[in-house]
Formats: sequence, structure tokens, C-alpha cells
Amino acid sequence: MLNKNPLADRVRPNDLKNFIGQKHIIPYVRDIIKNKRPVSLIFWGPPGTGKTTLAQIIASKFKGSFYQLSAVDSGVKEVREIIKEAQKMKTFNQSQLFLFIDEIHHFNKKQQNSFLPYIENGTIVLIAATTENPSFSLIAPLLSRCQVIKFDPLAKRDLQKIIKNALDDKNNGFGNNKLKIDKLGLNYLINLSSGDARISLNILDSFSDKHNHTITESEIKEKAKKTLVYDRAGEHHYDTISAFIKSLRGSNPDAALYYLARMLEAGEDPRFIARRLIIFASEDIGNANPLAILIATSCAQAVDFIGLPEAAINLSQAVTYLASSPKSNASYVALNKAQNDIKNLPLYPIPMDLRNAVTDLMKDFRYGENYKYAHDYKDHFAKEMKFFPRQMGERIYYEPSDQGSELKIKDRLSNWRKQKDKN
Repeated sequence: MLNKNPLADRVRPNDLKNFIGQKHIIPYVRDIIKNKRPVSLIFWGPPGTGKTTLAQIIASKFKGSFYQLSAVDSGVKEVREIIKEAQKMKTFNQSQLFLFIDEIHHFNKKQQNSFLPYIENGTIVLIAATTENPSFSLIAPLLSRCQVIKFDPLAKRDLQKIIKNALDDKNNGFGNNKLKIDKLGLNYLINLSSGDARISLNILDSFSDKHNHTITESEIKEKAKKTLVYDRAGEHHYDTISAFIKSLRGSNPDAALYYLARMLEAGEDPRFIARRLIIFASEDIGNANPLAILIATSCAQAVDFIGLPEAAINLSQAVTYLASSPKSNASYVALNKAQNDIKNLPLYPIPMDLRNAVTDLMKDFRYGENYKYAHDYKDHFAKEMKFFPRQMGERIYYEPSDQGSELKIKDRLSNWRKQKDKN
């Protein structure tokens, strides 16, 4: 019967001697197998670099049962069922159960915690894969019980070997199709894949109906129009949005447009980009240009109303405007200072003069007494009023920059604060 599984699955190696790439990892894996002591592992790296394959090979070398789940579409129920199976196997001294969790960063803290006792008592050997930095995406207790292994993007020579093997393999690849690829086509495919073997093999798979055929660069371009090195659920996604935001912050509209185009071509949700622009407008521009948040919010509304492809024009306008605006993170820094006080100081009682006396009883308890209504004073500023809890004293969190409109705010606040100091 014809195997209709994807090419990437069909040509997956089942032994270390056939595993291509990650040479810095293989000696460590050999030692684990040689010592006959399975270890729980976290595989961290970009997509298509061999994480799933290596997990399967390790399990096979220990003659263990291999169970695979994706954290994207699985939950505690599925994990519990596998744990129960593992406990039965342990009770009857059967083979070790290896549980492979793909994209484990999608599990929340509670879900990640559920693995801990079963790793510790040897019920399961956990091998988890993540495209995100484990330091930020995984809980510390889980990291302490696993060895983190960093996978690198595959080198060009590794991708070349993988492509050649897939074309030559008569059992699982295209050896019987007599498919070939010309030099320009091979170079283009390798560059397009940027270290991700799955991209190369998926594009090759689209030529499965061809026989006695040489694949050309132009044919690959046609097949790969919508295929870019960008994983919306993984590290490429976060690397690209990071470069985008840093380009905006660095006031480089051209680089920001490049990353915008890269995200849009890769199929990123334009609403995600628009939301990030709204955040950026307050975090990195703030009161240096108060219009920034209005532009960003209007852009988000336009994107939601219009949709792609035309909404890309709205995004482009917002991106160039925000990148070209004066920058200030004073509001963001001020919030962090205030939050730090909330975390580290007692929650002192609200001053009585700031409380609203909505009943006679509240008035009897001096709610609102001595409050001075700002609009009754010159410049609408009552310099005698104090607003912080008395135990804290006065605090200054917001220190405006001298950028754009914030310079006027800086001068105004400076004048008001001087009046308070004299009072």
C-alpha cells in the first residue's frame, strides 16, 4: 500500500547513524544510551531541526513505549490517561514509557507542574520540545528535573544531505520517481528553508506527482510563494516581532516596514500586529506624541474593518508614523516605579480628604474633609493638596523627557512641583 504520510515523516531517520545535524548533541545522547539511564530532556530550538526525530530514536534505543502529544491540542485529560498507562507498566515491570510533549510552552504552570512527581519517581521519562526560551516559558521546578538541550538551525550542508537522501530513497522518498533538482533550485530551496528541514521536505513533497523530472528554481519559487521561514507559534514568530518593535523604537521606519512585510507575507494575523502597535504607542512614545495612540488605535479599527490585503496599507501608515515619532518611555517607567512600591510597601489607608463622602455617616467620619477642589484655584492647581497616603510621603514616578510634546508637560509639572515644595 502506498504510504501517504508527508515526506518529512516518511524519511525520518530511526537511528543515530542516519541522523543529520546537531553534531554537538549526538555525543551526549550516545552517552545517555550507553549508560542505560534514561534522562528527562527539554529540546529547545527552531522548527524542523530534529527534535521529534531524536526523541523517537532515544525511546527506541531503550526499547521504551513512545507516546506523543502536542501541547497545542492536548490537555490534562490526555496526560492523565498516559500517566495511568505508565503506572501500570511500572507496576508490572514493563518497558519504560517515554512521553514526548511537542510545544510544551503552551502548557500553563499548573499543567507543567503535573509532570513533576512522575518524572521524579521514574514513572515517565519526559522529552519535551519547545521553540521558546525555556527560561521564560517553563517553570523552574520542571527545568531543574530535566536537562535542557539547545538545537541549532540546520547548516546548509545538512539540508543538502537531507534533500539528497529524500530524492534518492526508493522506499520512502522519490527514488522511484527519478526526481532531480538543479543547482540553482537546490540553492534556492536551502536558502528558503533557513535551517528548517521540514520546509525543504514539504516543498519537495509538492512534486510527488512528477516523474523523470528535474526541479528548477522557478518551479520552487512558484510552489513556495506562501512558504516563509516563520512559525506563528514558535521562536521565529517572536524573533520577528521583536525585530519589528526594536526597529520602531530605534526610529527606523524602513527596517520596521521590512519586518512588517515579512510578517504579512508569512501569514501573520494583522490584528496581532495592530495590537502590538497600540502597546508600542504608549510604551515607547507616550506623551512625547499623544496622537500616537490615536493613530495606532485607528489603525487597529481599520484592520479589523477592512481586512487583508488592503489593511496592509493602514498598517504601513501607522508603522511609518510611529517609527518617525519622538520617543519617550517615561509613562512606562513611571508605572513600573508605582508597581514596585505597591509590591514592596504596605497598602496604607487612603487619606480621608480624598475619600468621597456620599452619606451623612461618612461625613461624620470626616470623609472628604479638607479636600480642595482644584478648579477653585489659580491655574486649576491646589498646591496645598497632598494625594499620597501620609505614611509614604510624596513620590515622583513620572519624569517626562524633553522629547516632542512631553517637553511642555515637563515644564508644567516642574512648575507645579516647585510650588508644592515651597508650600
